[in-house]
Amino acid sequence: MAHPIKHFITITRHRHKVIANCARAGILWQGLRHDLSKYSPTEFIPGAKFFQGDRSPNERERELYGSSRAWMHHKGRNRHHYEYWNDYNPKTKSIENVEMPVRYVIEMFCDRVAASKIYNGKNYTDADPYKYFLRIKGKNRMHPCTEKLLEKLLVMLRDEGEEKTFAYIRKLPKKEE
Repeated sequence: MAHPIKHFITITRHRHKVIANCARAGILWQGLRHDLSKYSPTEFIPGAKFFQGDRSPNERERELYGSSRAWMHHKGRNRHHYEYWNDYNPKTKSIENVEMPVRYVIEMFCDRVAASKIYNGKNYTDADPYKYFLRIKGKNRMHPCTEKLLEKLLVMLRDEGEEKTFAYIRKLPKKEE
């Protein structure tokens, strides 16, 4: 059964949390553009169809069909996903991870914190985004420099809290790359 209203509320609440986090991180305009593709029919319709409320609808779509077309659309349009940053290397003749610009690593951090808060609700702790990261750590899913920076921010959040982490992030160079 589709849940378009619940899905709309969830993605909008998530997006608003990301916008607030991006403002705290010094990348407000980037936050305002965050995840707009989720409102496109290609992503919204499957999101409503596979909505569960406690995890991404893409997970359910993958379980049923072996892949998620909504996710493939999403990751190809949103630079804060490390999956966006893969390209063919003509020297090695293989697909390789590309280092993400710092501003998108920061947005990815903001996104992960917001998603953890949405999906974990009142049970959220500052360790949750790091626990989620551990699922992929060391599996060559992202460029080593990208993984190192993301881990540093998530560990700082876990150990020192939001105030100190966002203060650190605001000092990072965020030039357009």
